Amino acid sequence: MPITMQYDGMKEISDMLKDMGGKAEAIASKGLYEGAGVMANEIKKQAGTIRTEDFHYTVFGTRLPSPEEKAVVEAAGVGIAKFAKNGSEVNTSVGYRNAGYAALAGKTKPIPQIINAINSGTSFMKKQPFVRQAAAAAKAPSESAIISAIQAQVDEMNKTTT
Repeated sequence: MPITMQYDGMKEISDMLKDMGGKAEAIASKGLYEGAGVMANEIKKQAGTIRTEDFHYTVFGTRLPSPEEKAVVEAAGVGIAKFAKNGSEVNTSVGYRNAGYAALAGKTKPIPQIINAINSGTSFMKKQPFVRQAAAAAKAPSESAIISAIQAQVDEMNKTTT
C-alpha cells in the first residue's frame, strides 16, 4: 500500500538551496513537512468518502466496509514518518503504518490491516482506493506547499541578512 510521490521540475528549488549552504537541509525539511501535512489532511478527507453498508457475511461476492470499519479508519491518526536524510535528499512517508490496534466486532485488529482491506480490497470486500485517490488529489497542493514554505524561509533569511 505504500504510495511514493516524486516531484520533477524542482531544479530551481535545488539551485536556490545550494546557495544556502548548511541551512539548506533544515529549509528543505520544513518544506517537506508542510507538503506532508497537506498530504495527511487529504488522506483524512478521502477516508470520509468511504462507502459503507451494514455488516454481513458473504459466501459469494463481496461487501462494502461496515460503518464500524469506516469509524476505525476515520479515528486513526494519519502519521508523518521521521525524515530520512541522505546527503542532499530528505524523504518521508505519510500513512497509517503505526496506527495501532482497534476493537472491531469484539476482536482486536491492527488498524493498518483494516485500512489495507478497504483500500486494496480482499476476496470478500470491494476495494476503495482512497489512499491512492488522496495521493493524486494532493500532489499539486503539496508541491505548492513545499515550494511556498521553502520560499518563505528563504525570504525570511534574506531579510535578516539585508
